[in-house]
Order: sequence, then structure tokens, then C-alpha cells
Amino acid sequence: MSQYRIIWISLTILLLVGAIAWYRLSPKEIEVIVAPVERGAVEKVVANTRAGTLKACRQAHLSPAIGGQLNILAVKKGDKVEQGQLLLELWNKDLLAEKQLAASEARTARAQAESARVQAGSSNREAKRLQRLMQIAAISEETLDKAKTLAEAEELTYQAALATAETSDASMAVITAQLERTRLLAPFAGIIAEIHGELNEYVTPSPPGIATLPAIELLDTSCFYVTAPIDEVDAAKVKVDARARVTMDAFADQHFTARVRRVAPYVLDLEKQARTVEVEVEFTDLKEGQNLLAGYSADVEIILEERSNTLRIPTQALLPGNKLYVYQPKTGRLEERTIRPGLSNWDKTEILEGLQPGEQVVLSIDQPGLKDGIQARVSPEQSTKK
Repeated sequence: MSQYRIIWISLTILLLVGAIAWYRLSPKEIEVIVAPVERGAVEKVVANTRAGTLKACRQAHLSPAIGGQLNILAVKKGDKVEQGQLLLELWNKDLLAEKQLAASEARTARAQAESARVQAGSSNREAKRLQRLMQIAAISEETLDKAKTLAEAEELTYQAALATAETSDASMAVITAQLERTRLLAPFAGIIAEIHGELNEYVTPSPPGIATLPAIELLDTSCFYVTAPIDEVDAAKVKVDARARVTMDAFADQHFTARVRRVAPYVLDLEKQARTVEVEVEFTDLKEGQNLLAGYSADVEIILEERSNTLRIPTQALLPGNKLYVYQPKTGRLEERTIRPGLSNWDKTEILEGLQPGEQVVLSIDQPGLKDGIQARVSPEQSTKK
């Protein structure tokens, strides 16, 4: 074999080895997911740190004011009741008997008072008649004095009878109040959520410091609100009447408009949990027919600031240091770029400098091999969706 042939073969082998090495070591094309730079609204929001709770406007845990045997249970679980409607009544026949007795005594006292009034009136007229006769010396002064004394005594008897009648009425009022304590009435219109007790069972009200189950739980479902905890750091930014948005797992991606109605004036310090402040938001445009149930878990976003028709990108595209990658369709390469952001939330970020409308930013920032200048192509799945 000639020397030139050996050199040519050696060069060819070296070229092949170099080509293989270059192919293995050179950056390979990667697949990326992109999103366009567009105009739209961007909000600065504060969100709850733990799941909030949907609550009825009013919720009452009701029990009779006194203990006793449950004699009448006028409702059942799930019933709709009106304000003032009887819910339950304890055994109270003894009080009813006392009320009848008191009513009878009150009638007697009023009759006696009326009799005393008539008698006092008669004695007073007689004293006046004798006074006229005394002026013409038709009677003695002693007779007139006796008539006046009798009139005064009859008047005092009448006043005593009136006092007795008032006492009887007061006794009647006391027994009536005791009877009312055996009856439990609905303080507002609502739905019976729970009943803890059966007929003939003994109902005991909760003594101070000892929690016992209420006899009836009543919910006012004519309106709802949400309570949610927010981090203490964000509490100072939240103001009453601030716009808010509520989402619930039970309604998938549906959003409900709301407003902040209360910010708690204290911080909750619960064991093994971050310190939070409770916020209440009420719905502002709740449509009829929404099947809301008290107790649903809910998430709240409170809107602190908003920019409309501003340049924005998905927050997912941002890297530490306000860096991101821009896909260049003409060259098929990625360009690392530093931007200046404005308002931002977990979904969208406002762009003040560094990007133009229509440019495409890379969302798949965890893609291996991602770097400036690398060859890339848009994911076929994303292209198909478009």
C-alpha cells in the first residue's frame, strides 16, 4: 500500500471520528412549549393561605332557655320555617294551670277594683251633697265629717284594689314569660339543618363553660359569604370593599364576583400554622338557582391593583432574575432575555420592558438542555391545539 493511500485513509478516519464527536457533543434540538406576548388585564392579588369556608348569612344554634321534657317537636330536618314559627315546646302543663289560675285571680281583682271604684264614687258624691246641705245648716258638722271620712276610706279601698289588680297582672306576666321559655321559636326565616333530640327526651341548656349540642341548628340560606385566612404580611394591604373573586371546588372553574366586607382586627396564632388574619367576602352578583351549600370549601383572591390592556405573559415563563427564553421562529433558536416586570400574580405578569407583542416566550422552563442559542422546535401537541 502506498504512503499516500495510507495518509488518505487516515485523514478519512479522522474526519469520520470528528464528525461523530461533533454530532454527539453538539447541542441537540429540544422541544418547547411557548406562549405569545399579548395585551390584556393583569391584577395584583392576595389569596388565602388555607381553604376558606362558605357560610350562610346567619346560623343559629338554638336551645330552650330552661331544661325540660320535649313535648312537641314541630319541625323536621330540612324544613323551611318562617320567623316566629314554633320549633319545639317543652312539657308545660303545670305552667298552663298556673296561668289559668293567675288569669282567674286577675279577673277577680279587676272586678273588686271596679266595685271599689263605684263605691268610692258614690261616697264622694254623698259627701258633696252633704257639703251643700251644711251651707244652709240643714245637717250637723259631725254628719258631714263622717261622710267625708267614708269617702276618703272608699277611695283608699279603690286604690288598694287597683294595686291588687296590677299585682295579679304582673303575676300573669311572670307566668307567661315562664311559658315562653318552654317554647323555642325561629328567630329568622331559614332551613332546619340539624335536630338533636327526640320526643319525650330531656333537653338541657348549656351551662356556662360547658358546650352541649343545641336542640336545633337553623340556617338562613337567603345569602352566603366566605371566610378565609390570609397571611398576616398581606393583611395591611386588604381594605373593606376591595373587589374579590371566589372559586369553589364544587363549581370547577366558575368564578364568583365578591367584595371584602370585613377584615378581622386581630391575628390568629394557631399552633403549627402560620399567623393569619380572617377575611370575610360577600357575593355581589350571585345568580338565582345557584345550588350553594353552607360548608363548601372556597378560595378567595382579593384584587389589590389592576392594569387593563397592558403587555403580559404567563408568569410560568419567568426564571430567577427576571430572565426568560424567547423562541425565534425564523432561526428556530432560543434567545435568553432579561425583562422588567410590573404587576404580577400566579397567572399573569405585566411586561414593562424587554418584549414586544407577538413574540413567543418559553413555558417549559424545566426542559433539560434549555440555554441561550440552542436549536428548538415548538411541541407538536401545542401546534395541533392551535
